[in-house]
Amino acid sequence: MSANQPILLTPDGKLELERELQTLKTVRLPEMMRRIQDLNEAGDVSDDSDFEDTKEELIQLESRIREIENTLADAEIVSNAAPGGVVGFGSTVTLVDGGGVSETWVIVGPQEANARQGKISNVSPVGKALLGKQVGEKIQVEAPGGTLEFEVTDIR
Repeated sequence: MSANQPILLTPDGKLELERELQTLKTVRLPEMMRRIQDLNEAGDVSDDSDFEDTKEELIQLESRIREIENTLADAEIVSNAAPGGVVGFGSTVTLVDGGGVSETWVIVGPQEANARQGKISNVSPVGKALLGKQVGEKIQVEAPGGTLEFEVTDIR
């Protein structure tokens, strides 16, 4: 993310990151430290692939902890950046595609985006196209397979 763009989080997104950070620091990090200590006590670790794998896992864990801490320190918490009836950051939007299939998405920042959880980034093509729209308005989004069209049917 560029230094000029703020990190936007919904209140739920902030809470999820805080929970993940707590788990990483109080459960996962102590587990990793115990595993490393146990492997050290077991003997020569100079050629031990388990020890190397565990060290790599610890590096990734510490990196994720720093990433979450930095995100939380720099984040701007936004409940809904648009007035009622208009799609904005934090809005829950129901769309219907050209085939009549309905999808519901929550507009979030890139750090929270997760398609499986129904969260779409405000900087994704669909997310960008939705910002500022009202019920009944249509959006068109260019996709690798062609142009997709959606109609906004509900905003919460």
